[in-house]
Amino acid sequence: MIQDLYKQKRSLELKWEQEHINEDIYTLEMVRIDDKVREVITKIKLEEAEIAHRQNTVEGIAPQVSVAT
Repeated sequence: MIQDLYKQKRSLELKWEQEHINEDIYTLEMVRIDDKVREVITKIKLEEAEIAHRQNTVEGIAPQVSVAT
């Protein structure tokens, strides 16, 4: 799912860039695209935090083995 979010973000960035090339000014559509990009970035951060949390949980559950010499 996170790969899809990155693809969506890149797609929006390209759309923004194309709008800028076509209009040569900062348009209302570009503002909307910026808002969507921010939303996707927030989703990416949440997904990455969830992945990190799951990884930490798995590492925390792993048995702690100590080899005494």
